[in-house]
Amino acid sequence: MRYFPLLGRVLLCLLFLVSGITFHFTSDAIQYAEAQGVPAASLLVPLSGVLAIVGALSVMLGYRAKLGAWLLVIFLVPVTLMMHNFWAIADPMQRQVQMIMFMKNLGLLGGVLLIAYWGAGPISMDNRQSQ
Repeated sequence: MRYFPLLGRVLLCLLFLVSGITFHFTSDAIQYAEAQGVPAASLLVPLSGVLAIVGALSVMLGYRAKLGAWLLVIFLVPVTLMMHNFWAIADPMQRQVQMIMFMKNLGLLGGVLLIAYWGAGPISMDNRQSQ
């Protein structure tokens, strides 16, 4: 059981780390965000990638995990509302896809809020420093 928080942190943050590295610095990501009405997408999309990567690494390593979790909250809230606004989509299939993505992000938000409150757990750099 001692290793479960570590495994949970890694699994929770893989999505942020992989998408931050592989997607948020591409022209496709910027164009998609522009199409969704994101202002200053050429600045905000890479910035969101930095938030995702730094926050994910912080939580995964358990180094200042509460702060890293708040970075992920700052990433998730606008991304969820702007990029997955299923209520504004007429096509039923696309609406369903975006609703699933919206709900996925709410689940991720719940996970990072738990880290923001409770911290990284027993196997973490934060815990090691407090001993």
